[in-house]
Amino acid sequence: MATIRRALLSVTDKTGLAEFARGLAELGVQMLSTGGTARLLREAGLSVQDVAEVTGFPEMLDGRVKTIHPRIAAGVLAVRSKPEHMAALEAHGIPLIDMVVVNLYAFEQAAARAGVSLEELVENIDIGGPTLIRAAAKNWQDVAVVVSPEDYPRILAELRTAGNLSAATHFELAQKAFALTADYDAAISARLARITFEDHRPVDREEALPAVLRLRLPRRMSLRYGENPHQQAALYAAGAAGLAGAEQLQGKELSFNNLVDLDAAWQLILEFEAPASAIIKHTNPCGCAEAESLAESYRRAFEADPVSAFGGVLAFNRSLDEETASEIAKTFIEAIAAPDYTPEALAVLGRKKNLRLVRVSRATGDGLVIKSITGGVLAQTPDAETLDRARLEVKTERRPTEREWQALEFGWKVVKHVKSNAIVYAEPGRLLSAGAGQMSRVDAVKVGAMKAILPLAGSVLASDAFFPFPDGIEEAHKHGVTAVIQPGGSVRDDEVIAAANRLGLAMVFTGIRHFRH
Repeated sequence: MATIRRALLSVTDKTGLAEFARGLAELGVQMLSTGGTARLLREAGLSVQDVAEVTGFPEMLDGRVKTIHPRIAAGVLAVRSKPEHMAALEAHGIPLIDMVVVNLYAFEQAAARAGVSLEELVENIDIGGPTLIRAAAKNWQDVAVVVSPEDYPRILAELRTAGNLSAATHFELAQKAFALTADYDAAISARLARITFEDHRPVDREEALPAVLRLRLPRRMSLRYGENPHQQAALYAAGAAGLAGAEQLQGKELSFNNLVDLDAAWQLILEFEAPASAIIKHTNPCGCAEAESLAESYRRAFEADPVSAFGGVLAFNRSLDEETASEIAKTFIEAIAAPDYTPEALAVLGRKKNLRLVRVSRATGDGLVIKSITGGVLAQTPDAETLDRARLEVKTERRPTEREWQALEFGWKVVKHVKSNAIVYAEPGRLLSAGAGQMSRVDAVKVGAMKAILPLAGSVLASDAFFPFPDGIEEAHKHGVTAVIQPGGSVRDDEVIAAANRLGLAMVFTGIRHFRH
């Protein structure tokens, strides 16, 4: 590759720029620059030529026009191996530019500000930057395009060692550059799509679902395989929030199924304010409890189904402590998600070398829920509805007792995270059993009772959707259920309510359904 003799630097994000430019100067690279970038470099004691000296024109139109000029574009786009290109540069006295160091106006930061005007958005759309980046990336064989400060150290290291940058490095930098401009244009398009004109003025529309869904997520991790060994898989993520941005602290490589189950556990555990534990097997809760201490919540959760808990994944809504870790260490667990771990807990769990531990940010974001189908994707807003006792309707002659209310509220939080058709047996602060993924609701009631290890007498029942017939209520009563919470909305609600009254059950309607497919 050609030796880098001249670089153009014009950046918004000035992180590490002075150090990078100093390194270039030590290698004999001449530097061109503009505006604030040139000022920063001169303040750092570096020699910089203004772009205006090359173009013969000053910066114009409040800085809108700086680098858009044939004498800059030609110096970037000229193909060194084409004699006619080089002759044209010589004829017009245009210098070659071998490196372009550019990043863009922070449009997304501006767009995220509350009450931002259309005029502010437009002023934060970079024009010259993307033009330079794309020009340099197009001519990647001859020009190195640098768009991220994180690349500064390795570029300097390679230049110092080899005297130039390899073709592989040039191409990798070009790939990153095109990805940046694509993301930038997508962000502008998505934000402007929310603006419409009403009465000849721009108005922001708060639409949950965009007209065009653009997904550009960098690959964060290649996985050994997908759900099964014959499938390929990878994790893609844009930020540090949630399970996708978790930090793995120990253990074997996370698998596709680990990540799916950990995310199910994490979503469930975020429902609770008190110290709580969740145990997940194949995305369904087999144990969940809250208590005054994390260790006690785990013991209570584990007691519900120790058999299914074997080989499961766990999530906690508190920093995992030594006492809880000691309880966990008594059985085989695949993976754990928690907001943090005490040093003592890490020491205990560190004895299980294969146990995967991940630290997860409690931030969840407000993104869409995406599912793939053949030929496309489905998108929906998150199921973020919470229960307000004051808005619930007691449909039976008997009202729930306070103990039953507590159990109903707990069970409703859990059933939201069980695959439909979903039934949960609960007591205050604890899941007793679940019937998940059945083709009929009465079968879900039966399966939940069949799997129960703890006594169900005096428990309550939570159902993610309405009971289409009284048979589900009648089956629950056989197992000692005293109260039921369900959305309501069946054409046979009156029959179901009558059955509950006949059996002496309390029944509450939420008006909210929690299907989970």
